[in-house]
Amino acid sequence: MFTSVLMIEKALTSADVEFVTTLHGDEPVAFHVLLQPRGDQADRLLRAIDDVALGEIDEAARELETAEGEKVKGLAEQALDVSLRALRAAGSEAEGRLIEAHPLDALKSLVGEIDADEVIVLTDPHYVEEFFHRDWASRARHKVGVPVLKLFSHSKA
Repeated sequence: MFTSVLMIEKALTSADVEFVTTLHGDEPVAFHVLLQPRGDQADRLLRAIDDVALGEIDEAARELETAEGEKVKGLAEQALDVSLRALRAAGSEAEGRLIEAHPLDALKSLVGEIDADEVIVLTDPHYVEEFFHRDWASRARHKVGVPVLKLFSHSKA
């Protein structure tokens, strides 16, 4: 059995599920999903800049409407539950948890705890963070000691 840690920031789409569950052909995969609720001021600013860079001005303006606090946590719990059910329905083992703080520390700890074979970071593009190599995948490559695969989600949430 192949063991993957899957870092996400929103619910997986059916296309995302198909993509990650077929990466290793017929080999069974156990996913350990980490989801970090997004929603603080810094996240909103970076997402707004990314939206402007992509010419999506309306999306940048909507960043002000992003939920915060307990509402974010509730939405994140729902997204995690939906994602886990979808992975299981596709025939994979799946368990997961929310990341409350320090995502890379949580990632490194989990990789060691479960003796993961790889990390998959599946997010929307974050061009500012990626340009400066401050995105999860770039930073994780120097921290976790297993291969890190960066994938882009198939739809924006």
